[in-house]
Amino acid sequence: MKIALFVDQFPKVSETFILNQIDGLLDRGHEITIFPCQPGTESKVHDAVKRHRLIEKCHYPRNEACTLQEKIAFYIGLIKLKLKYAEAVSRLRGNFGRYSGIANWQWALTKSEPVLRHGGRFDVLFAHFGPNGLRASWYRDAGLIDGPLVAVFHGFDLSSYLRIADEHVYDRLFSNGDLFLPISRFWQNKLQALGCPAEKLEVHHVGIDCDQFVFQSRTRTVDEPTVLISVARLVEKKGIEYAIRALARPDVLNLNVHYRIIGDGPLSASLRQLVTDMRLQDRVSFLGTKTSEEVASELSHAHLFIAPSVTSESGDMEGIPTVLMEAMATGLPVISTLHSGIAELVDDGVSGKLVAERDVAGLAEAIRELTVNVDSWPVIGAAGREKVLREFNSSTLNSRLEHLFESAVQGRTSP
Repeated sequence: MKIALFVDQFPKVSETFILNQIDGLLDRGHEITIFPCQPGTESKVHDAVKRHRLIEKCHYPRNEACTLQEKIAFYIGLIKLKLKYAEAVSRLRGNFGRYSGIANWQWALTKSEPVLRHGGRFDVLFAHFGPNGLRASWYRDAGLIDGPLVAVFHGFDLSSYLRIADEHVYDRLFSNGDLFLPISRFWQNKLQALGCPAEKLEVHHVGIDCDQFVFQSRTRTVDEPTVLISVARLVEKKGIEYAIRALARPDVLNLNVHYRIIGDGPLSASLRQLVTDMRLQDRVSFLGTKTSEEVASELSHAHLFIAPSVTSESGDMEGIPTVLMEAMATGLPVISTLHSGIAELVDDGVSGKLVAERDVAGLAEAIRELTVNVDSWPVIGAAGREKVLREFNSSTLNSRLEHLFESAVQGRTSP
């Protein structure tokens, strides 16, 4: 199949779930053309980006530059674009009013340039996140691109994004799209509440390549510190603040626990200051951004994993964090929160511990209980690995995605 993929920034280290799907679809012989909104900005990229030469498959829009000369060139380019594709641009303009969730006209036209140049007929139009589904639907309405439209909804697009837009932002997409794939039952219910037809919905988890994560039954010696680890972009919804505060509780301070934090983000400075304020510098380490291969190595040396996710002040929420799947696949007992679809992955008391959002005392108790009950780690770890293998294995999920694409194609071509 020829697949057009619509994403935001590409490549992006934190979005391994998208890369896993690309990897799986390419390995199955499909052809993928990528239409990102912008190029990646990180110096590190995953091996699959290089192995499949994915940058060569990307068609990026031109970026509005900063200097006067660059701005002049940018606007001249826009004028040429309007002249060269006058009829198509007119159709885009005519359909623009149907899509309130797409930003201003000039931004939208700029992002449309790659589709104007490289659009046409595809077997599947595949969008990750609702706003990119809107883009793909708009292009198809204007005749720039064609094919059945399949959109994945993750979390941000059904939480904080709805505060920026409104609850009717997806109405046109729901009527125009062919298949919608919420990554959890939690978000399936939200989509139905927004008016998405039930017959167009299929829960489809994002998953991980379980073969990349070697299972090891966890244990430690009496004198060895318990290594607690998080892998997260340092933003509010990841809840790292509450894990740090939990370490400062007396019932955890009395234990030999060291917390390693992988990731970077806008809250990096404030979280480092929090560690200093709580005098935890000798118990908390910030490791910065790591590739998936480096993360796997770090996980192999840890004892417990913590993902204290919360709903941010803006309303932003998680989907089901893939890093939780990765941790469970390696045999790590996990601690997380009753947030979004996490309970669909972590069975409380079986493969880990779940507490309420922002419950510092609950997190501290979970850390304490797991730290002192080392004998429970092998059983909890084995249960977590089994759950991921059964329901979140990217190999199985990518085969299912292939079948979902085929059903979307058949549904659109049948009389």
